[in-house]
Amino acid sequence: MAITYRNAKVISNEEISKDIYKLVVEDDSEIKAGQFYMLKLNGVTFLPRPISICEKSENKLTFLYAVMGTGTKEYAKLKENDEISLTGPLGNGFDLEKDYKKVALVAGGIGTAPMLELAKKLRKKNANQIIDLYVGFRDEIYLIDELKEYVNEVRISTNTGKHGHKGFVTDILKPENYDTVLCCGPEIMMKKVVDMCKEKNVSIYVSMEKHMACGVGACLVCTCKTKEGNKRTCKDGPIFDGYYVEL
Repeated sequence: MAITYRNAKVISNEEISKDIYKLVVEDDSEIKAGQFYMLKLNGVTFLPRPISICEKSENKLTFLYAVMGTGTKEYAKLKENDEISLTGPLGNGFDLEKDYKKVALVAGGIGTAPMLELAKKLRKKNANQIIDLYVGFRDEIYLIDELKEYVNEVRISTNTGKHGHKGFVTDILKPENYDTVLCCGPEIMMKKVVDMCKEKNVSIYVSMEKHMACGVGACLVCTCKTKEGNKRTCKDGPIFDGYYVEL
């Protein structure tokens, strides 16, 4: 399967918290909240990286990424007017045709990124909907000011106790207070959230994050287990019903 990459001009690339960068590039594609792009650097041999859409505004596309290894250290060197190769948007995204009713957005760490576009789209669809945000970080927080504009309440936890509740985001979540939970973050956190929702019979949708090489279903690197066998995170997801996927 041929995969076509295109060059996008970098508008900005700034560190917004320790080792967390916000990359803004030019792109005029139509996107859905919860979709992702495959990004790769020109002239280097690193594999492309799947990065969730954080926000789309006119012709500006925003990504958040964490600097964790050699490849992402190279991303951090990007500056205004540089170019990066990308393909997307990819994946199914959140189904905003559904009526989620009273909804909790639950995120952990860099999993907070796709919640911004999701909250914007939910708020645009229904100005009166109850949308609460629960988010957990290790120590420093980010993206909260941007999210506050679109949600009713924000509840924060940090491992160190520097902000909000000291502990895990699952300590402060009460899924029985909501009709639907939409979740993105570390798999161990999402498993706990799914189990909590199942116990209270609450709808739950998760955004799966897997390593992948192509983003279009050809490489089969990103398979995840479901009640119907293995599915491709990139093509069949990354958004799955929490009652369907096996975490």
